[in-house]
Amino acid sequence: MTEAETTGLTGQLLIAMPGMMDPRFAHSVVYLCAHSNEGAMGLIINKPVADLDLGDLLRQLDLPVTDDFAPGRIHFGGPVEQARGFVLHTPDYSSPVATLTVDAEISMTATIDVLEEIGVGRGPKRRLVALGYAGWGPGQLEAELGQNGWLTCDSAPELIFGLPDAEKWEAALKRLGVDALALSSTAGHA
Repeated sequence: MTEAETTGLTGQLLIAMPGMMDPRFAHSVVYLCAHSNEGAMGLIINKPVADLDLGDLLRQLDLPVTDDFAPGRIHFGGPVEQARGFVLHTPDYSSPVATLTVDAEISMTATIDVLEEIGVGRGPKRRLVALGYAGWGPGQLEAELGQNGWLTCDSAPELIFGLPDAEKWEAALKRLGVDALALSSTAGHA
């Protein structure tokens, strides 16, 4: 999707409702990088990969790691193309190959050069590295929203980059003024 085609929920957070049936998305928070009539693409921002960190990944890719390298976690970005890497980051970095400017505060780069720059300490100051992404076909996300599968809220760099992963789901709910204990897994109809 081109930047001109993105609309609607681009740059928003999806918050999985407690009744989310797909265990890959249970208690997940997804940052939507693109949303249009052609579908949607986002990255889960609160599910770290257990046995892999950024240094391990860079070494597996035979990329240089210098003393300026700032280590970090790798996240499960979603079930699609799990061998492909994506970096959500602040706009202080832009790849000469390709960077998608999602909004004024968040960009996404999915080319190897961003990892090369991170390995030598020249990449974006704030970042979240993910393997895989979450994708929806035309109308699919809208249907899931209509079935009470997700809540949406405005994103914030501090929520994406500054909070521990275990706190992001409840923090996103609080942005809406919702207490996690008050949520029901079923929709009510009056």
